Amino acid sequence: MSAFLSPTRRVAAVLVATALSVSALAPAAYADEKPKDKKGAEKDIRPPSAMSTVGGARLGTPGTQVDLGAGAPVLPKDLSGRSWIVADAESGDVLAAHNAHWRLAPASTLKMLFADTLMPRFPKNRTHKVLPSDLAGIGSGSSLVGIKEDQTYTVNDLWLGVFLRSGNDAVRVLAAMNGGIPRTVADMQRHAEELQALDTKVVSPDGYDAAGQVSSAYDLTLIARSGLQKKDFREYGATLRAKFPGEAVKPKKGKKTKKRPTFEIQNTNRLLSGAYGLKPYRGIAGVKNGNTTNAGATFTGVAERDGRVLLVTVMNPSSKESHAVYQETARLLDWGFASHGKVTPVGELVPPKGVDPTDGKNADSGAGQAGQSGSADPSGKGATTKVASEQSSGGMGIALGIAGGVLILLAGAVFLINRRWPARGR
Repeated sequence: MSAFLSPTRRVAAVLVATALSVSALAPAAYADEKPKDKKGAEKDIRPPSAMSTVGGARLGTPGTQVDLGAGAPVLPKDLSGRSWIVADAESGDVLAAHNAHWRLAPASTLKMLFADTLMPRFPKNRTHKVLPSDLAGIGSGSSLVGIKEDQTYTVNDLWLGVFLRSGNDAVRVLAAMNGGIPRTVADMQRHAEELQALDTKVVSPDGYDAAGQVSSAYDLTLIARSGLQKKDFREYGATLRAKFPGEAVKPKKGKKTKKRPTFEIQNTNRLLSGAYGLKPYRGIAGVKNGNTTNAGATFTGVAERDGRVLLVTVMNPSSKESHAVYQETARLLDWGFASHGKVTPVGELVPPKGVDPTDGKNADSGAGQAGQSGSADPSGKGATTKVASEQSSGGMGIALGIAGGVLILLAGAVFLINRRWPARGR
């Protein structure tokens, strides 16, 4: 049909199609809004004067907390996140923080808790036929991967939809398999309490804006650290692109069954995939991004360089900089790697309840996970990874790089992070 359009109209059609494709990839906006005054301007919201002290007294103090030693680089000046944290994923040392326990809307970073809670429960090859009730109640404007009613998907498909496209439809289907939304919310809340993520209040399992739903940079970092103990969690978080099942079409009578179509989905973590004006971050290996009207942009990322693994969470930057949440995360990661051995920790990532910090060097936070899909390697010795282009393994202790838009594993290394509990009484 385009062959019959004039050159001007063809250009216009291309511009419209491009705009539609970009909007389809953009983070969804949601109904809830940030508090505003009578004139419609956003209120100047400040952190509470006293916050939780889980992980250390300084983490409950408003403002930036950092102890620079000799030769330590100064913190980046262009940081606008309401809350952020930089932590060593292995030792649990919190290297620097800003309003770490401020309870804020988490957006889709809450899906990390959803995955950490439910992933060990379902084998990856289990199939599920989607019922209309499975997709009921999805919030207006939700990010979706494109799940259809009366279609069958594997659990692997659903987790790819959760991690790559932040699909609230995939979350709803997995929650239905888990017994429904109320049970899943209760399971997530219980798991958050086990992890001592006590700032977190779960209302909706997909992170969609809901009254009273909050978390914190500290909690999201704890949750990410727990999830990254699980091989499947790491692999999904580090997958750049994958094929997702389309809608199967019933063959006409007497005709052969057609192969089910697929379409490509790509990870919306821009430090992994890159974007216009933003290069993929060297060493990035996950984890999860989010964006809603109420929460703003949120992100938790993990990266490895020279044998060091850092976790950074940034919540709701106010900067007008393009891709601000990723830019600020990248700057904090750079600072964290450059400050090795030159700063005194200001706090710690605490162990889960019931875990004795003196019990060995390695620990897995989830109960009953060994031997299940998504569980940590109980041997602690890890495994050699397999290089792949479209669905590649990744995670803690693995240096990841991106070349030509394809995820490449630069070095196969141990899967299980040597997580150590920080020394007490610091």
